[in-house]
Amino acid sequence: MPAPANRLAAEQSPYLLQHAHNPVDWFPWGTEAFERARALDRPVFVSIGYATCHWCHVMERESFENDQIARYLNEHFVCIKVDREERPDVDAIYMDVCQAMTGHGGWPLSVMMDAQRRPFMAGTYFPPESRGGRIGFLDLLMRIYDVWTMDRPRINESCREITRQLNEHAAADIRAPISDAVFAAADDHHV
Repeated sequence: MPAPANRLAAEQSPYLLQHAHNPVDWFPWGTEAFERARALDRPVFVSIGYATCHWCHVMERESFENDQIARYLNEHFVCIKVDREERPDVDAIYMDVCQAMTGHGGWPLSVMMDAQRRPFMAGTYFPPESRGGRIGFLDLLMRIYDVWTMDRPRINESCREITRQLNEHAAADIRAPISDAVFAAADDHHV
């Protein structure tokens, strides 16, 4: 029996609607999610994908439909699901972050950020459990939440370092510098 519908059931995007019955308490991208993260003092997990993405569906089956993982996400994070085809502006910003941090990108794009939309971790697909030298999604979530609660200065330093790296890449590409304002610009309005 599928989980009851979450907030994504009211969305128009076919990709977001595919996740409307996940046990994860998903928010669409918007002010409400970030206000909740601020009020609860929780990190934000953003998952970006699209309807025909194979690995997006794999991660959904393995992790977002997994009751244990969903329970952990719901208790410790504010979770946002983004359709990259509906919000290419959000996807572009955080794909740059992932590529700067890991040297590669792809979907599903998994980003951890604070309530000010400043990223501190990014990656792509994570298996549900650690295996084959890859950290599992649940282990990753637990480690991130431990650092969030026990060593917040480390999170803030990571946010600053990511911004610095993006500025170096932007300078090399002769683009405008990245600042916290760029992350804030990925607001509720479509560009």
